[in-house]
This record gives sequence, C-alpha cells and structure tokens, in this order.
Amino acid sequence: MSHSQSFRQIYGPVIVIALITLYGLLSALLGDGLWDALSWVALSIPLFVIALKYMKGKRSPTRRSFLDKKS
Repeated sequence: MSHSQSFRQIYGPVIVIALITLYGLLSALLGDGLWDALSWVALSIPLFVIALKYMKGKRSPTRRSFLDKKS
C-alpha cells in the first residue's frame, strides 16, 4: 500500500517555517524597536511547532519508533 504525497504536502510546512525563521533573523539584524519584537515572535514560532509535535508524539500510544520494530 503506497500513499503518495505531493511536494507541497511534504515540504510546504518546512518551507513556511524556514521563511518565518529567515524573516525573524533578518528583522533582528536590520531593525530596532518594533522589529526586535517581531523577530522574537517570528523566532518563537518554530520552537512552538517543535514543542507541539513533541507533545503530540508523547501522547500518542500507538506511535512506534523504528527501534521498536522487530526484524
């Protein structure tokens, strides 16, 4: 059973997070005041996404690691 996904479905979220991170880094370097606040927000979004994915994985009892598979 093969489940194919499009390029956008696989890499879309990764590209969006990369662009948000790039915006946060550039706004921190190029501006002051409001730009600093925007950079903090933009750079915290990837950390928030990582935390959500981590917590979702910890709560899922059916999730199995590749180490759990019997060869």
